[in-house]
Order: sequence, then structure tokens, then C-alpha cells
Amino acid sequence: MGQQGQSPVDVRLVVVDMDGTLLDGQGRIPAGLWPLLGVMRERGIVFAPASGRQYATLAAMFADAPGAPEGLAFIAENGTYVVRDGAEVSSNSLDPGFVATVVDRCRALAADGHHIGVVVCGKRSAYIERTDPPFHAEADIYYKQLEDVADLLAVDDDVLKVALYDFGNAEADTFPHLQDFRDGHQVVVSGQHWIDIMNVGVDKGVAVRALQEAMGITADQTAAFGDYLNDVQMLQAATHSYAMANAHPHVVAVARHMAPANTQDGVVTVLRDLLGA
Repeated sequence: MGQQGQSPVDVRLVVVDMDGTLLDGQGRIPAGLWPLLGVMRERGIVFAPASGRQYATLAAMFADAPGAPEGLAFIAENGTYVVRDGAEVSSNSLDPGFVATVVDRCRALAADGHHIGVVVCGKRSAYIERTDPPFHAEADIYYKQLEDVADLLAVDDDVLKVALYDFGNAEADTFPHLQDFRDGHQVVVSGQHWIDIMNVGVDKGVAVRALQEAMGITADQTAAFGDYLNDVQMLQAATHSYAMANAHPHVVAVARHMAPANTQDGVVTVLRDLLGA
């Protein structure tokens, strides 16, 4: 792979955030990506969507990729679950007692007037106990495998993360009430409405490094694209890091390069240049 006006670079792994990065303004994969996936597969370049979405959702979104799942890796649940060519590379589960503490806190916040919903994200499925249509519609976007349950505390699964959806502004309204969880765990604002709670030491960057190790490659052979705060560590794990034109200012400060906005097919535009396609 090479960049226009620069010496060719040997990129073996392309890691791409989904919402606000790859997906267009209507939440769709740009049509121009599909032929590029074929080119990358032919050249032995692994393409890895990286998202807060669950693995089942990501795998379904790319089911029509040439040769899928070969040539694809998936960084799911903000890095807590990594799969390559259909096989698990790494995973990181929360302690059940801590999950119960988070669920209880969220229930208390909801009772106190916070307009939030909770998703317990397991390996086998995601689970919700709030099942009204507005919240269900938001959860359905990110969790193809989703079960309605009467009690989240009764879920029997390896829990990768707990996700909160705030119908207002997650960073301003809910995040301040979760600060004590940061003593031993990560509380990550992953979008305007979403907050993810995970173990310390796991993020998209850790997931990228796990893939690099499994593939026997380096950061110099990795390109990454992102737009939001949960993408920072991922960009830091790649020498060829791109912030979208619509990215959070901190993401722009971290990335080495800029890409056009997701609404302007920014990822596809840059990849065409890098691939010479």
C-alpha cells in the first residue's frame, strides 16, 4: 500500500471505527468499500471493523464481504472481544458482582429521573430489561443478538461490558454519576448517547495490539481510522492513524493524518489512495 506523494508503505492491517467513521450519515456501509475489501483480501491485508457493537452485529454487517469471514477481523464491544477469521483472538469479562453493582446503580439513576437504558453485553447475546419501543430501537441498532429479560441480574453469560444509553447527553448527564466506578474499571463515553463500562486494561488499542501479535505485524504495518474518544488508544496503536474531519477535537490532536468526514466517504477515499485502487 502507498500514500499519494509518499513512499509506499507496507500495511497489513486496516482498523476502522464504525459510527461517525466508516458509516455514512444514514448509518450505512459505503458502497465503495466492498470492492476495496476484495482488493485487500487478494493482497493479504486484514480489514477489521472496530466498534462498541457486538460481534454478531458486526459479522452480519460484513457477511457479504468477499470470502467472509476470511480476511476479516472484528474488534467488538469496544475491544473486549476480538475475532479473526471466525475464531476468538481475545476476550475480557467483567466480575459478576461488579456487573450487579452497575445494574443497581443504573436502576437507581433511572428511578431518580435519568432517562437511560442498560444493555448487559455477553459473549452469547446482549440483554435488556427495559423493553419500551424507543429504547429497544436504539439497542437493536448495535445488538443483533438481543434478548429481553425480566431481570438483568439473572443473566447467565460471560459479560464483556455494560452499556448505558442516555436519551440526553451521556457525557454531561450520566457520566458524572459513574465516576466512582473508574477506581478499578473503565467508564468510556463512546458516543453522544452511549457510555461503556469495562475492565481496566482493555480498549480498542489493546485489541489492535492483540491482533498485531496474532498476525506477527507491527504498528508501522497498521492503519486506523476513528472519530470519537473511544478510538484514541486504537489510533495510538497504528503508525498510519487518521481522524475523520468530523472527529472529536482530542481525536484530531492524537491522529497523525486527517480523512474527509464520514458523510463524504472519508475512509473509502483514503483507502483508495493507500491501495492505489
